[in-house]
Amino acid sequence: MTQNLAGTARPTAAVATPAGAGRGWWRDAVIYQVYPRSFADANGDGMGDLPGVRSRLPYLRDLGVDAVWLSPFYASPQADAGYDVADYRAVDPMFGTLLDADALIRDAHELGLRIIVDLVPNHSSDQHEWFQRALREGPGSPLRERYHFRPGKGEQGELPPNDWESIFGGPAWTRTTDPDGTPGDWYLHLFAPEQPDFNWDSPAVADEFRSILRFWLDMGVDGFRIDVAHGLVKAPGLPDLGTGDQLKLLGSDVMPFFDQDGVHQIYRAWRRILDEYPGQRIAVAEAWTPTVERTAHYVRPDELHQAFNFQYLGTYWDAAELRTVIDSSLAAMRPVGAPATWVLSNHDVTRHVTRFANPPGQGTQMRSPGDRELGLRRARAATLLMLALPGSAYVYQGEELGLPEVTDLPDEVRQDPSFFRASGQDGFRDGCRVPIPWSGTAAPYGFGPHEGGPSWLPQPAEWAGLSVAAQSGDPASTLELYRSALRIRRELSALGAGDELEWLPAPAGVLAFRRGSLVCLVNTTGEPVAHPTEGRLLLGSGPVEPGLLAPDSTSWWAV
Repeated sequence: MTQNLAGTARPTAAVATPAGAGRGWWRDAVIYQVYPRSFADANGDGMGDLPGVRSRLPYLRDLGVDAVWLSPFYASPQADAGYDVADYRAVDPMFGTLLDADALIRDAHELGLRIIVDLVPNHSSDQHEWFQRALREGPGSPLRERYHFRPGKGEQGELPPNDWESIFGGPAWTRTTDPDGTPGDWYLHLFAPEQPDFNWDSPAVADEFRSILRFWLDMGVDGFRIDVAHGLVKAPGLPDLGTGDQLKLLGSDVMPFFDQDGVHQIYRAWRRILDEYPGQRIAVAEAWTPTVERTAHYVRPDELHQAFNFQYLGTYWDAAELRTVIDSSLAAMRPVGAPATWVLSNHDVTRHVTRFANPPGQGTQMRSPGDRELGLRRARAATLLMLALPGSAYVYQGEELGLPEVTDLPDEVRQDPSFFRASGQDGFRDGCRVPIPWSGTAAPYGFGPHEGGPSWLPQPAEWAGLSVAAQSGDPASTLELYRSALRIRRELSALGAGDELEWLPAPAGVLAFRRGSLVCLVNTTGEPVAHPTEGRLLLGSGPVEPGLLAPDSTSWWAV
């Protein structure tokens, strides 16, 4: 199944403008997440693809980001939108070919953009060659050592080997059928049954992923986002958890299947490989941990370069809560010398325009559209706060357009696998994955090449007014706010760099801090607040009056 591309090995990543060379470009980078199936559709089949992404790279350069993170585009049956990989060295035909990937990487580098690709090492697709052989060969097959096959409990082995639950709902085990047709062993899948977990105690698994890393590094990618980085190693013996409703425990404690200390040996080996390559190649952990202090373990000097800050993503629009998580995040990263990261949205959570439109305490997935005007006002303010903080920031495609979550998708069009399984994630992630609008007054709004063409998820009619074309040149638009903020961030060396900020006195509900020659003022309340605004206004998330902070607003001042 693996595709071949002659002459792909390139010893250097030839980025036209190597921003941050010598000090670690990732330390203050703004990284834009592209969800390929929803970004741009070049061939008009309703599904985004790599040629579509390639055609929009100039837009991303002009937006002002430093790097592009691509969600999975590997060969996959698409049981979980590509996070079920059948071949890690091949591009799924729905997205294009290896030649398309090569051209995209080359074009990005010529434009001064770096490319980060998703890597999915916790599990494969059940259609992966290894897993299929393990099933065909039956008990005793050496391929079974590369996954977690176990006999069941009960008189006839009819019960799962332990009490672990899938993140998508139901047991984390599925029983196999032996080649002779009799019921066989069970296999572990922390996500969908189509995603069997690798057994990282197997040397063959470690060898394979070291090879996969080198394959894509030789192709010229600048780094990897590591999916479920906290999940690769399971506790010895796969012990029972001893409780039900396990999803509610995630992120609150170290679990026997998550955040085991053994994962760090894997990442130290990967770091050595990354350091062999010139051009400052990096790896970013998607690590759900109980505390930011546990997250810091993933970014020690000999491990990974960044880790997503999910504690910040889950913080509500409240000054006291935000200050607490900002301080704790910076404090946790300082001892290991890693940059903090800040993110508001991604492909797994409700868009923050909609989260901030709803009351607190509802988590990161919700179904109510809430007060959209309030949500957008807070989202714009949250963006300027995020981009003023020290460290690296992530932008999810479409947030620069102020897109809300699509909360009213018909059930018949949903594709999130957890939607079809009880007691797992809410299953409404499709709402943040709707293809983004580029231009025009009719669907698919420039997502595909033809007006009236298909789109794998339907787009709301009101998105015509939120398209790139509709917002470009409008100084009051969210798109122009992002462009201005990213331009100023590049021009002011104090923004992003370092790990320090100076908190300034501020009334309740307000954050005020200084970074170099910039002062950031944030009003998280719903009322105007009198506060000194000395200096020259650089940018505001909304209307700004001297000496008065508008409700739910952020402003930047040069002092």
